[in-house]
Amino acid sequence: MMTTLFRIILIVVSLSTFGVIVQKIRRSRMRIEDSIFWVILCLMFVVFALFPSVADGLAALLGIYSTANFLFLFTIFILIMKLFSMSMAISSLETKLKELAQKNALEKLESHEKGGDANDERDREKTEE
Repeated sequence: MMTTLFRIILIVVSLSTFGVIVQKIRRSRMRIEDSIFWVILCLMFVVFALFPSVADGLAALLGIYSTANFLFLFTIFILIMKLFSMSMAISSLETKLKELAQKNALEKLESHEKGGDANDERDREKTEE
């Protein structure tokens, strides 16, 4: 059973987070694809706060005696899954970045070997800027 105060706090925090996400999207600081996760999470918490029987039922189904404990456990689980997903994406991007840097270095070496002294001049000028 959730107290009224906890339900109000849950709604206020969820709606505030939703507002911040919408502002970030409008200012082009967050891609829509990335924000979908957070919007769904906020909506789920609003549903849990407005209809506490849903959270109570899920807590009872999992054998968790306190609905608040269920919500904390649920949040931790969801955030760990998001963290894992982001770690996979970062790992993939790091691999791509490494491959691009190696390819770029090979192309510079090949152009240097072909007598690209003029290219070296341009590269030095770019690095000085």
